[in-house]
Amino acid sequence: MNVTQASRGTAAKLTLRSLIFRVVGFTAVLSLVVGGTLFGGTGQAVAATDYPTWSDVTEARNDEAATKAVVARIKAALIQLETQAAAAQKNAEEKGNLWQEADTKYQAKSAQTETLQEQADVASAEADEAEKRIGELAARLVRDGGGDVTTNLLTNSQDADALLYNLGMSSKISQQTSALFDSAVQARNTAQSLSDAAEVARAELEVLKIAAEKAFAEAQEASQAAAAALAEQEERKIEFDAQLAALTAARKTTEADYLAGVRVREAARAAAAAAAAAAAQVPNIDAGEISLSGWARPAGGYISSTYGYSSNYGSSFHKGIDLAAGCNSNIYSASSGTVVYAGYGWNGGYGNYIIIEHANGLRTAYGHIAPGGIRVSYGQNVAVGTNIAKVGSTGNSTGCHLHFEVRPGGWNTTDPIPFMANQGIRLG
Repeated sequence: MNVTQASRGTAAKLTLRSLIFRVVGFTAVLSLVVGGTLFGGTGQAVAATDYPTWSDVTEARNDEAATKAVVARIKAALIQLETQAAAAQKNAEEKGNLWQEADTKYQAKSAQTETLQEQADVASAEADEAEKRIGELAARLVRDGGGDVTTNLLTNSQDADALLYNLGMSSKISQQTSALFDSAVQARNTAQSLSDAAEVARAELEVLKIAAEKAFAEAQEASQAAAAALAEQEERKIEFDAQLAALTAARKTTEADYLAGVRVREAARAAAAAAAAAAAQVPNIDAGEISLSGWARPAGGYISSTYGYSSNYGSSFHKGIDLAAGCNSNIYSASSGTVVYAGYGWNGGYGNYIIIEHANGLRTAYGHIAPGGIRVSYGQNVAVGTNIAKVGSTGNSTGCHLHFEVRPGGWNTTDPIPFMANQGIRLG
């Protein structure tokens, strides 16, 4: 490919990217205008299609009044993009909080349902055992007390003492049988009651699951929109800052200067992506061992909070475990998979939060990530041991630690300690 062809290809890519930015920006502005008017520095709402272009900059450069007008448009566009990104992030945080609230209710109901079923199974087993013993005692009673007592006493006078003893024992056995019968009836009734309660809980659980799934989808969509809005703001700001420099600086900045900077940044991004891809092939082991089954310890530190209900969380259900790793220490993907959620914000108290989906729909989640510490994005494939984030104390946290969750099937949580132990990873 010659230099002219390369320049045309670069120009075409830049033009396409600019068009994408215009479409994304216009869509964002349209949604904001529907929800409420946003004003730029000039007091007028700035449409994405009205963003200043380099042609506007070139034409205004030698006209003081035109220069002021374009500068005002650029500043208004910068304010608008910042406002849009902030609004998108706020919406993502609200959706994330709603999702976590729904998910917490679901996990608590799931634990309750499981407990009720376990109790029902225990009561049923107790009833079965009582009924078995009743049968055995009843058979013994028939053997010891059968026949005509008077005849037996008269014809077997030498065995009278033994017979009377057996009859006395039969009476005691009868009493035991009666007590066992009452116990069996009570156990069977208890088992049925618990089974009925578990069935009701399962119905409620299904409703909560649907609500949690819907809330997660909305949070996921809002998080992606926030990331897109922030990316557009950052990209546009670079261009607008260059345009302002072209209008206000002593040296005339041109579009060619800006495009040269774009090419440098794109080359740097490509190099960084290649380095990250290469690094992903080498498992990181500084946070802990990587087992033969292909799972890695997600972070260092001891277990500061366990799974489920505990004194640390009072009446709240803790959906994972906490690993007290140091501030800004690395967080690693516990296994290979795809990022299905990567969102900044409160997220129901778990702060900046990542979810990775692995084989067979299993998911792991990572919470309380440091500000700016998320190193992956939605849809990204990550290898086991990939450095995905930094440990922080965002959300409802009193110190730096990793909140780590394991969700077989994608929704129900399970205790990460025995799960990871089965993968050859000892936590704590």
